[in-house]
Amino acid sequence: MDQVDRILAQWRRERPDLEVQPMGLLGRLKRLHDRLSAGTGRVFAAHGLTPASFDVLATLRRAGPPHALTPSELIGWTMVTSGTMTNRLDRLAADGLVERRPNPEDGRGALIVLTEKGFSLVDAVVTEHVANQHALVAGLTPDERAALDSLLRTWLAALEAPADRPAASTDKPS
Repeated sequence: MDQVDRILAQWRRERPDLEVQPMGLLGRLKRLHDRLSAGTGRVFAAHGLTPASFDVLATLRRAGPPHALTPSELIGWTMVTSGTMTNRLDRLAADGLVERRPNPEDGRGALIVLTEKGFSLVDAVVTEHVANQHALVAGLTPDERAALDSLLRTWLAALEAPADRPAASTDKPS
């Protein structure tokens, strides 16, 4: 029995008319998120990064050579507002991890380019990050990890379904 089970027992006692199973699922996901965020954040902080700054550097790194994207492309991959991205890029540029360069395909636009310093840093951090992720999921067997990943993929796809397409129904035909 975990803390979430104790909370659910209290709700079932106080409000037996409510089906609180989703509260347990979402509560556990929240508690896991908090612990996983703290666990991954320690790796980033050890290198002077935040999860947000790592996200930008990793996005540029995995883009492949020349490790450059437009600000719009970065916004699309990281799903933040332009103002948020500008602030992140300003900090990363001040630290010498990225550079803004003219976009040869669009004279009015810019490219955000990973510097050598940024490339070296993100390569070191991502190696530690992946090792840390393995440690964070070590409590599950490979089969459990695969099953959980499959369930989470299905759930996320349903929640991210485009507005013009109804989410997949979980109701079974009568």
